[in-house]
Amino acid sequence: MKTVLITGCSSGFGLEIARHFLHEGWRVIATMRTPRADLLPASENLQVVGLDVRDPESIRSAVEGAGDIDVLVNNAGIGWLNALEGTSLDTARDVFETNTLGTMAMMQAVLPGFRARKGGVVVNVSSSVTLKPLPLLSVYTASKAAVNAFTESVALELEEFNVRVRIVLPGRAPETRFGENARARMQGAGGFPDAYAALAQSVFAGWAQDTSEPTHMTDVVEAVWRAATDPSCPMRIPAGADAVALAG
Repeated sequence: MKTVLITGCSSGFGLEIARHFLHEGWRVIATMRTPRADLLPASENLQVVGLDVRDPESIRSAVEGAGDIDVLVNNAGIGWLNALEGTSLDTARDVFETNTLGTMAMMQAVLPGFRARKGGVVVNVSSSVTLKPLPLLSVYTASKAAVNAFTESVALELEEFNVRVRIVLPGRAPETRFGENARARMQGAGGFPDAYAALAQSVFAGWAQDTSEPTHMTDVVEAVWRAATDPSCPMRIPAGADAVALAG
């Protein structure tokens, strides 16, 4: 039985990814900042663990308690929606601390075990916003573009140890609370600067009128599953019709 550790399983992609791996008969270490076992089906193959990717001790405890891990899925992340001028450096650091440095820290925690066993897979969940510039998402996009760049570089470092590293790039996913949470965080930080209010209204109106096929939960689950189990898959895997179109 193979083991997968997934970060950010309290909702959205992470929760559905955990459910899928359980269904496929894997041992699943589902991590989240506030553990809630009731979110997932009861199973002897499931372990729900508290983990904050910004906390080194939390990471160490979760990884040591998991035992041998075959696949790490770095899904935990936070959104941010605002103009650069409306983003404090403290907020930017928080976004990078979770989305970029948190992913790096998780990889550093599992890689010694992967090297010792001469095998393992890391799947880093990024975003299709890195494929096409969008206004009001500059800080978030930068945090995910950094994930893309270091993932491709570290993949070269790990080839000799039989460790694969892949990137999944989901598109716009209305089924998740991502956009809602990003807006809530923005409002809590004081909202948009007045100078960008008209731009924000225009952007929101455009998103509301967008009738293109979005990304569904199943698209991301299938992409992560492919990245975890198919050695021949490409380095970057777009997930969702809109992401595939951007990648093309």
